[in-house]
Amino acid sequence: MAGSTRLIPLGGLGEVGKNMMVVESDDGIVVIDAGLSFPRDEHLGVDLVLPDFSYLQDHEGDIRAVILTHGHEDHVGALPYLLREVRIPEIWATGLTLGLVKSKLDEHGLMKDAELIEAVPEDGPTQIGPYTAEFVRMAHSIPDAVAVVLETPGGRIVHTGDYKIDHTPVDGFRTDLGALADLGNRGVDLLLGDSTNAERPGVTQSERTVGEVFRQIIPQRSGRILVASFASNVHRVQQAIDVALEDGRKVCLIGRSLRKNVNIARNLGYIDVPEDLLVKPDVLPELRPDETMILCTGSQGEPMSALTRMAYNDHQHVQIEEGDTVIISAKPVPGNELRVHDTINRLAKSGAEELRTILAVLRPRNVMPVHGEFRMLAAHARLARDAGVDADNIVLAENGSVVELANGRAEVVGIVESGATFVDGLGVGDVQDVALRDRRHLSEDGVLIVVVTVGSQNGREIAAPEVISRGFAEPEDALLDEARDEAQRTLAHCLSEDISELKLLQEHIHDAVGQLIRERTGRRPMILPVVLEV
Repeated sequence: MAGSTRLIPLGGLGEVGKNMMVVESDDGIVVIDAGLSFPRDEHLGVDLVLPDFSYLQDHEGDIRAVILTHGHEDHVGALPYLLREVRIPEIWATGLTLGLVKSKLDEHGLMKDAELIEAVPEDGPTQIGPYTAEFVRMAHSIPDAVAVVLETPGGRIVHTGDYKIDHTPVDGFRTDLGALADLGNRGVDLLLGDSTNAERPGVTQSERTVGEVFRQIIPQRSGRILVASFASNVHRVQQAIDVALEDGRKVCLIGRSLRKNVNIARNLGYIDVPEDLLVKPDVLPELRPDETMILCTGSQGEPMSALTRMAYNDHQHVQIEEGDTVIISAKPVPGNELRVHDTINRLAKSGAEELRTILAVLRPRNVMPVHGEFRMLAAHARLARDAGVDADNIVLAENGSVVELANGRAEVVGIVESGATFVDGLGVGDVQDVALRDRRHLSEDGVLIVVVTVGSQNGREIAAPEVISRGFAEPEDALLDEARDEAQRTLAHCLSEDISELKLLQEHIHDAVGQLIRERTGRRPMILPVVLEV
């Protein structure tokens, strides 16, 4: 209806990750962010978790654009998969975000599927689909983050994206409180505010404090320095490089995603690195320990990351040695304290004091907390009430809620289909139900369970591997003996190389036995390696 706008979160509410917000009126749809999340232990066989695109597929003809607030995976990672399923005319993003997105779309062969348009906050209002849009610079742990302002039939909407109020940011771009105050004076009908750290008191420290810590630690060390951080944290990489330059160390980048992001940021002018400072991994043996800095991924303990492989002597170029100093420059992602599968960068998120500041500056008539688990959304709602927002004007929605903004009031008026779509490397939505996918796989090619036993104290093989076949080969099949021999050879090789981490052993055995079976039979049974420590 005229004079109203509907907002439909398809992801990011009641969870951390896969952020996606639909802003809809009779004149068309604009989508803010297209993020993914990473599978948890219970998501067997799943590589990525995406929002459910069903609503957008059903309304494809109404979609005018996707706007991206910044370049983290939980805000842009689903974009290539969305473009495969839904026609999107335009994608708007700031310079660095657009650079990262172009790399993703190029890998997926989708560069020609949408017009990519750079959003420049300093250029002022612009027309995106049916809405007049503005962009406000927000400081964050990745450069070029923005808030999005949309003038809609239902009223003025401000989506904060992710942010912190950093008065000394590395790139000089502070959260533009002046522009936000101006919006507050003009009137904000609905604030869509990030909630991830609404429960945390205080204010996030400036990103520059990390560089000062580097300066305190690194010059005192005579051995190699290894710094593990998120691949997307361009500010942190820049500060490590600055300290390496001051301390006379060469820098080696380890990790495909890190190298790719640094190259993109350098080409766009977001990182300043002297050409002769960077060295390739094969040059490292020629350098003294005190002139070496290695920047790598793995700050969250991901089993297959560069840092984990180094620690377990399974990396092609680098192993952790006595005298090395390892700096893990990140805090655990929420829920990742024990063992991490999410690699979404939630670092340096805003704390409660910063949310209070945003609420005080914008003075919104309505508040809809977004981006976070339900307890985080509730904490944000309490902050909004404390800031003077009427309880009736605070909307606690969930994924799929239809929130209508009309006549100065926002309220939930319905619900649409939402949820998660699983990606298992083959395509979008191939795995709607992981159990069904596994059953289908088992019925077609069967399963081989490879059991190996190693000593927990000495890390040595204790018993010969056992191969159990279900639905694939007869027990007396000579192929099973060959599979046993291959598993034993692989295990012996790994242990001789001092590779003892269970996940890495499982991966090596899985790959070796799987390759043997494919070569001998052309079939792909499910290979389940089990490593027992006794």
